[in-house]
Amino acid sequence: MGDAAMLRIEKAFVRRRALITLSACITLSCQAFAADLTPTSNNPWEGFYLGGHVGYAFGTSSYLTNPPGWPASGAVGLYGEDGQFGPVFGGLQAGYNHVTPSGIMFGLEAELSFPDEMHSNLPAIFSAVGPSVLNDRIEIFGSVRGRIGYASGDWLIYGAGGFAYDRDQVMSTDMAGDVDGVYFWRPGWTVGGGVEVRLTPNWSAKLEYSFMDFARAGVSFPIAGERYNSNLSLQTVQLGLNYRFADNSGAPASTGGILPNLDNWSIHAQSTIIGQGTPPFRSPYVGPQSLYPFYQSRETFSVTGFLGYKAFEGTEFYFNPEPFQGFGLSGTKGLAGFPNGEAQKAGFDFPHYNTSRLFLRHIFGLGGEQEDLPDGPNQVAEKADISRVTITFGKLSIPDIFDNNAYAHDGRSSFMNWALIDGGAFDYAADQKGYTWGAAVELNQKDWALRAGYFLLPDVPNGNDLDTRIFQRGQYLLEFEDRYALFGSAGKFRLTGWESQCYCGSFAATLTNPFLSNPAFDSNAPDIAATRKTRSEFGFIANVEQAVTDDLGLFARLSWRSGQTEIMAWTDIDESASFGGVLKGTSWGRPNDRIGLAGVVNGLSGNYRAFLGAGGLGINIGDGQISYRPEQIVEAYYLVGLTDWATFTFDYQFIANPADNYARGPVSIGAVRLHVQF
Repeated sequence: MGDAAMLRIEKAFVRRRALITLSACITLSCQAFAADLTPTSNNPWEGFYLGGHVGYAFGTSSYLTNPPGWPASGAVGLYGEDGQFGPVFGGLQAGYNHVTPSGIMFGLEAELSFPDEMHSNLPAIFSAVGPSVLNDRIEIFGSVRGRIGYASGDWLIYGAGGFAYDRDQVMSTDMAGDVDGVYFWRPGWTVGGGVEVRLTPNWSAKLEYSFMDFARAGVSFPIAGERYNSNLSLQTVQLGLNYRFADNSGAPASTGGILPNLDNWSIHAQSTIIGQGTPPFRSPYVGPQSLYPFYQSRETFSVTGFLGYKAFEGTEFYFNPEPFQGFGLSGTKGLAGFPNGEAQKAGFDFPHYNTSRLFLRHIFGLGGEQEDLPDGPNQVAEKADISRVTITFGKLSIPDIFDNNAYAHDGRSSFMNWALIDGGAFDYAADQKGYTWGAAVELNQKDWALRAGYFLLPDVPNGNDLDTRIFQRGQYLLEFEDRYALFGSAGKFRLTGWESQCYCGSFAATLTNPFLSNPAFDSNAPDIAATRKTRSEFGFIANVEQAVTDDLGLFARLSWRSGQTEIMAWTDIDESASFGGVLKGTSWGRPNDRIGLAGVVNGLSGNYRAFLGAGGLGINIGDGQISYRPEQIVEAYYLVGLTDWATFTFDYQFIANPADNYARGPVSIGAVRLHVQF
């Protein structure tokens, strides 16, 4: 792709990124100033509120093609592509209520929702291009509504109605694979109602139904010379959680009728915005998955809710709704050690909803001394036996449990490079968003712990659907953790081993068969997909963290995988070594600030190098040819503690031999990151 084309693409997204970033900053700043705008109230439902919601949608789209194609008109249902839940969505809402002395509530609410996948597929025949598929995809939808209801104690019943809108993308794909795509806004109206109940003096939960009807909109496809007109009706059912900023100290106490023990709940949230850019760098050639060698900038944006509930002693349920948006540099391609931990391989121009975690945890205490497990994201505050067995089952991310490290494990508040967040060669099971389904068990003792788990792999390398051939395919993990003291300072050593039974191709089998090629890319490029069958992949990670003082900590990792088969889920690294440290700012009067500095060396197996040299493509890399040298990375960051709940980070990464290819680079990458969490 030429310079002019890339510049046009960048300019097309600048305004959209600015609007999304601005709206996110405004929303997440509400907690800091809304209390100043809201007086003390004697009614618990009075005042400003901010919250989030998740829901399920169903509806139909009516259409008309002009000039008449086939079919010329009709209706088609709305579909979702979340592998577990169908057409789901999540989002944010904010509003204000006024309650009269008689209990009548008048309010105004604005709502913005992000679908996971909501679209309609329609086979059509256009006279200019023949058989085609029309895909009408909802990117975002929302409303601004008036509300009226009745408040009585802990309960609020209400009806709502007003203006609705959505942002659609319609795409036409013909038999030749040519795609026409058009974005447009669609106005409409909405009506609905719901019921809301107080959980604590400031938290409430709601159940709501809405009907939305959107006006007919028409788009023209330049290639086909056809016009497509459609309208949309949408019904939603959603659960929501609201935080009320008013000082309700004078309001009647919550009866707590449905939640007798509010200490059983844990409610937290985070949002992270990362912007990264690169200047031009040396590049004598560019391949299909190369890092773009001219100036570029990209951003990612995520919001996560962490909801936990202890249903019984030792039994807890956790749910993490997570809208996210954006892409990594070059579409999250071109580097094995990718520089943005938030850049998922399933990127989107608009925020999309994802149920990132939905799991059950049960703790079996074995008696003896106890310790406090403090309240936090995905942890209800409780006392637990130090000697215990913990079972976790459901949807989660494997690094939630395995390969942890106090100094390099969180791309939202520490190092951002993939090869520093986890072991670079740790090809852990995950879909394109980084999550999977499975189970883990942990035996914890005072000085050591032992963990084991089984998780589902994607059905094909870098796939978004999981392979449900349980125990025929999947990933097995075993980890030992030793806790020790060195010169009076605490340290931990972890050794993790993993083995995958995966549907994947072999580098050697691909290279020894001259008839395997990929004509979709290049008749001379090897097609590893033709060699896929159930194969074994395995590896290990050695992981050390060591406190030196109260303010300085060091870490190191060494990871390796067998390197004979395709990478299944993580990134194109067969061997990796990293070392670094983090220093708190206590000595210069900034105890909430941190400085981090680390280095990484990533390498590939001999067969993987030969495969790339023959023009093969990995998950993230593939320049069409390769002059092999290990990828070398240095990352440095300064984190500014703005408040107890917000940080701002300046980050710089220097990468030599990007994608293990010394013919290109080196690359400098600058970044800024805003992280908010409560």
